[in-house]
Amino acid sequence: MAPEFQTHVLELPLSAAGMRLDQALAAALPQYSRARLQRWIRSGAVRAMGQPVRARDRVQGGEQLTVDAEFAADNSVAAERLPLEILHQDAALLVLNKPPGLVVHPGAGNRSHTLQNALLAHDPELARVPRAGLVHRLDKDTSGVLVVARTPEAHTRLVAALAARSVGREYLALCVGTPTGGGRIDEPIGRHRTARTHMTVRADGREAVTHFRIEERFRAHTLLRVQLETGRTHQIRVHLAHIGFPVVGDPVYGGRMRQLAAAGAELAQALQAFRRQALHAQRLQLKHPMNGRAQSFEAPPPADLQQLLRLLRLDARAAAHGGSRA
Repeated sequence: MAPEFQTHVLELPLSAAGMRLDQALAAALPQYSRARLQRWIRSGAVRAMGQPVRARDRVQGGEQLTVDAEFAADNSVAAERLPLEILHQDAALLVLNKPPGLVVHPGAGNRSHTLQNALLAHDPELARVPRAGLVHRLDKDTSGVLVVARTPEAHTRLVAALAARSVGREYLALCVGTPTGGGRIDEPIGRHRTARTHMTVRADGREAVTHFRIEERFRAHTLLRVQLETGRTHQIRVHLAHIGFPVVGDPVYGGRMRQLAAAGAELAQALQAFRRQALHAQRLQLKHPMNGRAQSFEAPPPADLQQLLRLLRLDARAAAHGGSRA
């Protein structure tokens, strides 16, 4: 796939005087990320009076710049046709319902059969967008709503919106235990000191804030509605485990499986067999990156989680009436 080019001719405003050139250029062309603009500067694609410029050059104001914006395709990830459940699609956005078990990005041991492979097969033009348009991620075994940017401009604006915490992300989490009410968890998260693939609450970690409220109570489990203020790796799973209510089925942070006293055989078997975190990204709220319109997207929980919730409800009702359980 050959690179695409778009030439911008612009004049830096007098108000930019004293700024670094890369900073002034980022303000003049906000549809592109600072990293992308700096690559173009280094490659000589940004010129003043026909001469290449440097990122550190100081702006006087009034400079005439020419920017040959190159959108080279990333061919390092192969396209692969996989089923996608598309909730919304327009020229700038693609919104999906990711199933559990699907890895988002290729990595060590996962070069194929990932969401990024599938996106490139669905829309080959995504090869020109960083990470095929993926601006956030869900863990392999977490299901739910995920947004993809279809253009570099949409990608830059969505990344900025996530950094500004203006994208609303709401999850359903089935946890072990019965918290008395909702709350706010404000505990920094960082890499575990010895288990390097795990995260943990640690004083020198990055800021992490999670809000939760009770959606539905069962005998020994609780369905929580969780909202993320920040987006750290494994944040919900780490935070809920930290306060003593780990996510059901979590193989990393769930601890030892606890037997539900007097549970019926079907429920006991379902809990034993649920070997992934019972976590679902139910709702995503954002402003459209191109027209600014507020939009909300929702996806129902996958079948395995719905079945487990059904059995927990039956068990709770049976216990309340003193009858036999499923």
